[in-house]
Amino acid sequence: MNINTDTGAGGAAIDHRPDERQAYEFERGVHGDPFSVLGPHFTDGGAIVRVYRPGAHSARVVDAKGKELAVLEAFGPEGFFSGFVPGLDQSSAYHLRYSHGGGEEWQEEDTYRFGEILGEQDVHLLSEGNHYRLYEKLGAHPREMGGVSGVAFAVWAPNARRVSVVGHFNSWDGRRNVMRRRHECGVWELFVPNVGRGEVYKFELVGPDGNVQPLKADPVGFYQEQAPSTASIVDGLIEHEWKDAEFQSHDAEWQNREKPISIYEVHLGSWRRGENNSFLDYDAIARDLVPYVKDMGFTHVELLPVSEHPFYGSWGYQPIGMFAPTSRYGSPEAFARLVDALHQEGIGVLLDWVPGHFPTDVHGLGRFDGTSIYEHPDPRRGFHRDWNTLIYDYGRYEVKNYLVANGMYWLDQFHIDGLRVDAVASMLYLDYSRNTGEWEPNVHGGRENLEAMAFLKDTNERVGEYFPKATTHAEESTAFPDVSRPTYAGGLGFHFKWNMGWMHDTLHYMQEDPVNRRYHHHHMTFGMVYAYSENFVLPLSHDEVVYGKGSLIGKMPGDQWQKFANLRAYFGFMWTHPGKKLIFMGGEFAQYAEWNHDQSLDWHLLENAENKGMQRLVRDLNTMYREIPALHQLDCDPAGFEWIDTANVEQSVIAYLRKDRDGKSVLIVSNFTPVPRHEYEVGVPSGGQWTERLNTDSEIYGGSNVGNMGGKEAEEHSVNGRPYSISLTLPPLATIVLVHEG
Repeated sequence: MNINTDTGAGGAAIDHRPDERQAYEFERGVHGDPFSVLGPHFTDGGAIVRVYRPGAHSARVVDAKGKELAVLEAFGPEGFFSGFVPGLDQSSAYHLRYSHGGGEEWQEEDTYRFGEILGEQDVHLLSEGNHYRLYEKLGAHPREMGGVSGVAFAVWAPNARRVSVVGHFNSWDGRRNVMRRRHECGVWELFVPNVGRGEVYKFELVGPDGNVQPLKADPVGFYQEQAPSTASIVDGLIEHEWKDAEFQSHDAEWQNREKPISIYEVHLGSWRRGENNSFLDYDAIARDLVPYVKDMGFTHVELLPVSEHPFYGSWGYQPIGMFAPTSRYGSPEAFARLVDALHQEGIGVLLDWVPGHFPTDVHGLGRFDGTSIYEHPDPRRGFHRDWNTLIYDYGRYEVKNYLVANGMYWLDQFHIDGLRVDAVASMLYLDYSRNTGEWEPNVHGGRENLEAMAFLKDTNERVGEYFPKATTHAEESTAFPDVSRPTYAGGLGFHFKWNMGWMHDTLHYMQEDPVNRRYHHHHMTFGMVYAYSENFVLPLSHDEVVYGKGSLIGKMPGDQWQKFANLRAYFGFMWTHPGKKLIFMGGEFAQYAEWNHDQSLDWHLLENAENKGMQRLVRDLNTMYREIPALHQLDCDPAGFEWIDTANVEQSVIAYLRKDRDGKSVLIVSNFTPVPRHEYEVGVPSGGQWTERLNTDSEIYGGSNVGNMGGKEAEEHSVNGRPYSISLTLPPLATIVLVHEG
């Protein structure tokens, strides 16, 4: 058949050939508008069908039963075919039958006969930067279109000339599956038939300068290959059958400041290892971690970032797969099972979230479409010299939308109970870790990053709107005001802020030899000056046991007995001090060695009585903290705290009260010297019995068992300005807790 004499319904000749230049643009991989040329183009009496299939020597159009409808004529470069198919209309399904020079035939769907993926509402929300569920549309989603199974791919790349999805399914040939550009929102989309879960893929992009970029992983990919491989894996959104309804119904209101919150911070790759130092998978971790956390009495676990990260040694803080739980420990579905298992035992799950920066790996977000669309284009605002990472452009609404939606994704799809936002200080200040002349002031001449502030506020507001039981926690190390105040009151809107000042001051004090502590007494008391300026979490995190800082027990002075006594006294002080609690794994049993992410915690130490005793103390502290309202109910309210004695500098003794809303009091006394003190008088507000609820020097914890025989009766004798007093025996290097029984 002559290509110029195909006829339509009226017998008029139909020229089905495109401009020959366009055909060769497909061969060169520079054509960015495939649907304008390829696929069916309906006209009177049928449709013009054009295909480009490199490697094919002939092409036919057949119907669903295999009946031949038309032979397509080769035109232009090898693999380009065009022809008129009589009777083909928009309701017709058809297939393409190809052959190559050896005569072998095969059949494929025509990718370009399928319609758009994004709906009108999606396009509108994406164009505005308000699509908080964009993960339901962007990424790779297995689905059916027109009764055909395949995968719907969509990716944001507004400045690209061409975007293609590539994988084994098309021999990684970027000419084969060129995507449709949705000009309204800068998204490229394509339904690829007969591709399914488990397929690896990347995006091939041609930048605005015409150069092909390094292959990129999917920014909204839900599963990625294990490093050093870097491709995304088709998986779609998880389809987990959740069994945590009871937990979700009443136990997840953790944003209530009056609830006890005691957090166990965990790095999944090194909490425990398998044979030959292998990683445990999510299911194996759940089998061991869930009962351990429950037994220890922690209310939450906080997971170091699980978003996919190519460099394991970053501990997750240099993520590339923001929507992908790391495949080092299994599938996204398996991660959901871990969260579900924790919830079924009443344990909340917080997730370290890193929206502050991302690594420069070529398969990541950097210069994604040949331009700086995710990172700020000005290196003074777009590059972290401390970490050699890129900084998001928070002023770009699509980027803000991407990050806010990512936070929502973890709360929505994986039932995460809260986000701990990493390195907030680095986001808030334009001059963070920069010298004069290396940063540009904001529009008001200040050093605050106004766009980052707006992003953090928006994130916290959206979390509150869509997930009212969830919490957000800021790792913020400066005096930036009102971090944990609502946005309507001028704050950033976080529920809690890490108290980095308290951590630095108290650890500094505890590392001093007890002989010298009299000169550093203020380090243990200064925290109360600002204790209620924010809703604080007291953190002894992973950052304090790495990079040569040693372990918690290693920081303590003295001989072996004194080291353990010091740490026990410190834990007693921490668990009774205002503020929620956080401790990194291993600290609870006094691991000797600094944390090493390449191996398991030293669980064998629990064969030692002193390590076992430390673990028992932390368990009992958690129990006491939960059971006694005075120790948690007014953590964030000055009405819940009262100093009794901060002046005994020479003996390094501190005494204070914690109170609940009903006025019930708990007395805490810490002796930070190795000298026991007998008949030590402490003023109290009420007469009656004061029962010794906990003594960190108890022999069950490894102590010397010096104490008060179960409690003391208060006498009507004024001390410390209080009408009553009790005469105590203060154990050496210990904290005691006494509850007023009336």
